[in-house]
Amino acid sequence: MKNIFLIGLIVIGFSSCGINKQAQQIKALEKCEYKLIDATNISLAGTDIKKLINQGSTNLVNIPALALGYLRKDIPLKANLNLEISNPSTSLAAINNFEFIILINQQEIANGVVDQRVSIDAGQTTKVPVQLNANVYQFIANGKILQDITSFIGGAAQGSEKKGMLTLKIKPSIMVGGAMVKYPGFITIDKEISSKILL
Repeated sequence: MKNIFLIGLIVIGFSSCGINKQAQQIKALEKCEYKLIDATNISLAGTDIKKLINQGSTNLVNIPALALGYLRKDIPLKANLNLEISNPSTSLAAINNFEFIILINQQEIANGVVDQRVSIDAGQTTKVPVQLNANVYQFIANGKILQDITSFIGGAAQGSEKKGMLTLKIKPSIMVGGAMVKYPGFITIDKEISSKILL
């Protein structure tokens, strides 16, 4: 009986150490600095936005697939966002995966999960790819938002800089006793973005 109790205490001790270690990693993650490096492979309704900019065409209404998207109420926006995370602390920062919400000018446009372990050693920097895949019909259908998007893309095409606010909210998860436990809130990263990011 004593042996079983002793084994139980050892297991609880190791489990507690594991939880404390992961809690320290989450705390270190909160102290990290987040930076949006770039956005690549941006497409709207299957049309490459970079190609539009290179052609000097910024009128989104002229995208043929957009008309069909209006009818279906399905206008896909896809992009690869590259997030840089720097760890200035003296502890390892790590999570098992994280949920994310992406907002542009306070409007939520996408959410999802990055299902990979992210580990940043003390004093180090790592890049994390975030896949943006959203139906932006409700935004494109709004005349003012469509005008803002066209103006932003037009800034890149004409060499005049346009700015907007991108917010990335992250909810990390840690592994505790074989189960995934979500962080109680979101880590919020606000980043002013320039139309130059599209170039």
